Amino acid sequence: LVASVLLLAFSPTESVAGELGLDGPMMQGGLVTGHTEPGAQVTVDGKPVRVSKGGAFLIGFGRNAKPTSALIVRHVDGFETRKILRIKQRDYKVQRINGLPSRKVTPKPEDLARIKDDNAKIAGVRRLDTIEAGFASGFIWPATGPLSGVFGSQRILNGKPKNPHNGVDVAAPFGAPVTAAADGTVALVHPDMFYTGKTVMIDHGHGLSSVYVHMDKILVQDGQRVSKRTPIGAIGKTGRVTGPHLHWGVSLFGVHLDPSLLVGPMPSSAPKNGG
Repeated sequence: LVASVLLLAFSPTESVAGELGLDGPMMQGGLVTGHTEPGAQVTVDGKPVRVSKGGAFLIGFGRNAKPTSALIVRHVDGFETRKILRIKQRDYKVQRINGLPSRKVTPKPEDLARIKDDNAKIAGVRRLDTIEAGFASGFIWPATGPLSGVFGSQRILNGKPKNPHNGVDVAAPFGAPVTAAADGTVALVHPDMFYTGKTVMIDHGHGLSSVYVHMDKILVQDGQRVSKRTPIGAIGKTGRVTGPHLHWGVSLFGVHLDPSLLVGPMPSSAPKNGG
């Protein structure tokens, strides 16, 4: 046993010397960056994974990821490396939020078509599988302030249980800057989604995307290339909110990840109290 990765017994067609490295938290909500030789083929739980020209690939573990995952790397020489990844399980908080407009908690029939259209646009971005590797820039916090919502928590809105929180909420003063968390291409700009208000999504390549919502202003355009720290908007309170904050989410295709695991502690310069 090495860290949280267990090497399976090799069959005669497996290579002990195959190049393979894994970097990132092996836990629910974690994103792991793999490294192998260019030209290798990778599958995770039987599904093929894009490998960059430099040999990088991504593995994401969702909120309810099972305790183990099977990784197979087929090297350019035809041999295989097989690993069972052991995924740390987590406990999640229950968060109660009251005072939301009833229409935002239980939408009216006339809102459902709008919500369906919003969801389709978001899902379209999360299906992208581009060759760019913006994720290689590393990630930073896109805004600074206290965390008012954490990944995976079960939210009870106006007393009604809802889906688990799929990102983190950063409480910050109205109008404070929001920046791109990593290099990428703006894949969605929307001025007024039902739940998320002013919304931006960035494609970081290989199926990895980030979303920034509830903003007051949007400073980028669809298709624009951005670098880490590029200003993309300003903190607001559009959509379903009780006060100004940024909801920041990261997904690998349809798998929601914990953004806080990508960036480490909030910078010490963050204000003590949100606006």
